[in-house]
This record gives sequence, C-alpha cells and structure tokens, in this order.
Amino acid sequence: MDFTQVIQAFPSLGNGLLLTLELTVLAVIGGVIIGTALALARLSSIRVLSWLAGFYVNYFRSIPLLLVITWFYFIVPFMVGWVTGTNQPIGAFTSCLIAFMMFEAAYFCEIVRAGIQSISKGQVNAAYALGMTYPQAMRLVVLPLAFRKMTPLLLQQSIILFQDTSLVYAVGMMDFLNVARSQGDITGELHTFLLFAGLVYFVISFGASTLVKRLQKRLTV
Repeated sequence: MDFTQVIQAFPSLGNGLLLTLELTVLAVIGGVIIGTALALARLSSIRVLSWLAGFYVNYFRSIPLLLVITWFYFIVPFMVGWVTGTNQPIGAFTSCLIAFMMFEAAYFCEIVRAGIQSISKGQVNAAYALGMTYPQAMRLVVLPLAFRKMTPLLLQQSIILFQDTSLVYAVGMMDFLNVARSQGDITGELHTFLLFAGLVYFVISFGASTLVKRLQKRLTV
C-alpha cells in the first residue's frame, strides 16, 4: 500500500471531513432541540399531544435511516416549493441535515425523557414551593439537572450519528467516506483510501468515546 496518493488527496479529504463534521454538529444541535420538545410532549398530561409524540418516536425508530435520507432528499424540495411558491432548488446538504435532525430527534427524545424522569419529585416540589410555574420549574430546575445526567448518553448518540453520516452517499453527497472512495477509484488505490478512511473514523470515534467515559465518571455523583 502506497499512502502517497492519500497525502496528495488531503485537500479533498479535508473538505469531505469538514462537511461530515458540519453535518454532524448541526444535526446534533437540531436533533437535541426537537428531541427535547418531543420529550416534554410525551410527558405532557395532554393525551393527544403525548400520543402524537409517542407515535413520532416509535415510527422513526422503526424505519431504516437510509430510507429516511432518501425520502427527505425528494420530499424537502417539494415541500419548500409548495410553502414558498418557488422552484428554488434545495441542496442535498439541507435535505440530509433535515433528515438527520428528524430521525435522531426520536432517539434524543428518549434520552431526554429518561433524564427528566430521573429527577426526583422533591426537586420539582421545591421549585413549586418557591413560586415557580411548571415551565419555570422545567426550564430552571429540571432540565439543567437532567442534561447534566444525560450528557454522556447524548454524546454517545452523537458519535453514532457521526458514523451514520456516511449514508449520505445514497444521494451523492461528497462526505469524507465518499470522497475517499472517489479518490480511490481515480487513483486505483481504493483499498488504501478505504483503509485510511476507516482509520480516521476509528480515531475520531474511539477518542470521543474515551472522552465520554471520562466525562461520565466526572458527572457521576
């Protein structure tokens, strides 16, 4: 194996890696926000709201992510055009980002819901005793404590999401893995580029997992 070709392709590989990391970070942020809203809806005393949130979570957890990416690649431009009344094209990045956010929100929802339920009722009652309303108690007391407990799980799910971003090859996005595969085909060193890509994924994922374990020990009371 000759890694000379890999070194020469660093600019393209770097751009692909940056796209992968950007997609991961934005999808995690959006997924956590939507997932938190879904978790609050699932815990709501309003049955219809709770049922809808539960249906959303169960539905997205029951279908393959690759199928979701393909759906949103075709559906998002149509929906945006229908809402805005224009035919302005929507790129694959935006479609995939929305797909990841909506899909991962189902998993983040369960993590957040478990974190909220792990907070003792005494904390909530203490907030009510101070005159807080339910939204204030949730925003100022329950959610900060819950996020402290569930931060390692959120980060672990984020690592899984980072690995899953390689599925965007299905819609032609040039992420890190797809760039490596393309460069390997061009240079005739496909096995070398795939080995290098696997090494990069391993280093990032293993390093992040190690940091998560250390963080979990620090946050454990």
